[in-house]
Amino acid sequence: MLAPMDGFSDWPFRSICRELGSAMSYTEFVKDDFILRNSDRPLRKFHYNEDERPIVFQIYGEEPDSIIQAAIKVRELDPDIIDINMGCPAPSIARRGAGVGLMRTPIKVARIFKELTRALDIPVTAKIRLGWEDCRNHLLITKIIEDNGGALIAVHARTRQQGLTGQIDLDAIAEICNYVKIPVIGNGNIRLTADVTHMKQATGCQAVMVGRGAIDNPWIFAGLDRDQVPYEEIRRVVRRHLERNIEFYGEEDGQRLFRKHAVQYLLRRGYDRQRRKEILSRKPPEEFLKLLDQINSYAQ
Repeated sequence: MLAPMDGFSDWPFRSICRELGSAMSYTEFVKDDFILRNSDRPLRKFHYNEDERPIVFQIYGEEPDSIIQAAIKVRELDPDIIDINMGCPAPSIARRGAGVGLMRTPIKVARIFKELTRALDIPVTAKIRLGWEDCRNHLLITKIIEDNGGALIAVHARTRQQGLTGQIDLDAIAEICNYVKIPVIGNGNIRLTADVTHMKQATGCQAVMVGRGAIDNPWIFAGLDRDQVPYEEIRRVVRRHLERNIEFYGEEDGQRLFRKHAVQYLLRRGYDRQRRKEILSRKPPEEFLKLLDQINSYAQ
């Protein structure tokens, strides 16, 4: 399934991945304060279509009271699951006690899950990391989540300090799978379809979550590596993604926000800075699609 990535797992991209086979949709995370203040722009991240179900709303914060209140409030939008983000490693979030910073306060984690699982009639889940280099407490946190009613745990098998670099620890995911009875989703460094198979076999996890590896290859959810995808299929998906961006954000913002995806779709072969700048400055839709055709003809 597609991971909840800030700036990428919005409705246009999420819906594309869902159509290609992603088993469940996680939204981008939203701060509890924004939910309680009814801030329009952050709450747009919870937009979904019925055919995306099961849909998971992910929220984050550092204080149990506001996390609990925010989760109860967004229940009104009828998600299937509410997920608590305890994995974001960004210093601006983690150092103030949110994201993976929440893993440093097990008592807060226990209270959040105990109260939410009593208050809500839908599953409450978590996405975590292994903790911090000086506090790898993933087993303690997963047990607390399970004992307080948590229904599922997704585990990014890196510490806060590793961020998105370095080797993932598959043994740690396997430890968690053997330690708790609730389902475990493995996450981290999935680039190829073979990586999905390897993670499941090496850890015993029930499912695999794909993050950055899906940005330039959403077809991984269809069981295909990028070099196995025919050009016409790439063009079809790119056009659909672009159209949905414009539909969701409006023409100007939709085109502007699509550029980061354009770079990912086009730069598999590698280009110098000038070529990259040209792609980023292009205005879709037709100009971008022409550029896509040009690059394909050069490749042939």
